Amino acid sequence: EDIRQIFFIWIYQAINKINRSIEREFFNTFNALNKQFEETFKRLFNGGEARLSLTQENDLMESGVDISVQPPGKKLQNIALLSAGEKTLSAVALLLSVFMLKPTPFCLMDEVDAPLDEANLERFSQLLKELGVQTQFIIITHNKCTMAWANALYGITMEEDGISKIISVNLKDPKDPQYVHEIMAEDKARPNSYQACTDPKNRQNL
Repeated sequence: EDIRQIFFIWIYQAINKINRSIEREFFNTFNALNKQFEETFKRLFNGGEARLSLTQENDLMESGVDISVQPPGKKLQNIALLSAGEKTLSAVALLLSVFMLKPTPFCLMDEVDAPLDEANLERFSQLLKELGVQTQFIIITHNKCTMAWANALYGITMEEDGISKIISVNLKDPKDPQYVHEIMAEDKARPNSYQACTDPKNRQNL
């Protein structure tokens, strides 16, 4: 009986220690993300305010997170009250803030740019371009503005009924040595490929 009681006390102390460690890490990460989210939001919206808040500050293990944003010219409100475009850009700001704190090898986005206007698309694409140094972004899109910032495009066409074909376009600078290396690796059989790669006039024929 004494051994069992000692065992339960040990388990209880271990769980409390783990919970305190989790709460400490969560609190530190939450504060860092809150600061980064505010900065990213201001950049994507060209101003405004944004913040994350805990629904239960005294119980971090059970607390939820509220997102409050204030686009330029509007009052501070919950994200649920925003327009579709503002909701999307706010969510993207939060997502990219996470990537800035904890980068991952790649990120897949499915038409997140659909509700955005041209000005917001410009800021969104520019930020993706900068983050692309450490993270590879794969974006499913039909928007020309987003495509213009890409390094490569992949599309599906159907030249014959029932037969799909993948078409790829490399949009990197043809004078970039890395671009030349990639093109030559993909097409070793083509004669004079190096000259074709380095000549902008021939780029569309590659």
